[in-house]
Amino acid sequence: MRRRLRLFPLNAVLFPGAVLNLHVFEPRYLQMIQECLESGEGFGVTLIAEGAEAGDPNVKPYDVGSIAEIVEVQPLPFGRYFISTIGRERFRICEVVSREPYLLADVETIEEEAAAPDDEVETLLPAVRSLFGEYLSMLVEFSGQENFVELPDDAQGTSYLIGDSLQVAEPVKQRLLELDDAKSRLRAEHDFLERLLPQLRRLLERRRGELERRRAAGEDNSYRAAQERYFGKFFSLN
Repeated sequence: MRRRLRLFPLNAVLFPGAVLNLHVFEPRYLQMIQECLESGEGFGVTLIAEGAEAGDPNVKPYDVGSIAEIVEVQPLPFGRYFISTIGRERFRICEVVSREPYLLADVETIEEEAAAPDDEVETLLPAVRSLFGEYLSMLVEFSGQENFVELPDDAQGTSYLIGDSLQVAEPVKQRLLELDDAKSRLRAEHDFLERLLPQLRRLLERRRGELERRRAAGEDNSYRAAQERYFGKFFSLN
C-alpha cells in the first residue's frame, strides 16, 4: 500500500517490534513529532546512507526502513521531547517529495506474511535460537552486564528481535532488515552466528586463562569491558 510518510533519518536501524527511544531537539524534528502527535500518525525511521544525522537537508537514506509508532512522550525543557517508539511495518521509499522542513516521501509498505511452516523453518528456528542463546551468554561474560532477551515463539518475530539484538555495524543490520522474509533472515543469522561463535569461544578461553593467571599471582581480577571490539564493527555477515 502506498502512502506519504514523514522520515527521520538516523544512524540506527529500527526493526519491527523493536523499541527506539529518541531525544528530539532539532527544530525540524520537533515540528515533525508535533505533527505526528496531532495527526496520530507514526513516522519512518531510515538508516542514513550518506550525510549527517541532523541538520543536513541533502541526507540520503537507505530505501528500506520501518514505521515508528509513538507510544510515550515526555516533554522536556526548552520545547524538547523524549519519545519512546515501537517499530511497526517495514516500508520502501518510492520517491522523496520534499526535504524542507524535513524529509517527506511516498513509500510502499512491505507486506510480510507470517512464515509458513516448512522443514527448513522448523530446523532453522531452534538452531538459531540456540546459537543466539550462546552468543548472549558470551556477551554477558565479556561485558560483565546482564543482557536478557526473551525471544518470541514465531519465526518472523524471532528473526527481527535477533537482528535488533546483534552487536554489529548498522549496515549489517540494514541488510537483515531488507531481506524478504523470516526464512531468509534466520538463514543469514544462523550462518553469521556459526562463523562468529568459534572466534568468541577462543577469545573467552584466552580471557579466562589470563584471569586465572592473575588470580594465581594475586593480582586484581577486574577487567575493562571491550564489547564493541568483540561484538561490533569487526564483524559482518560477509
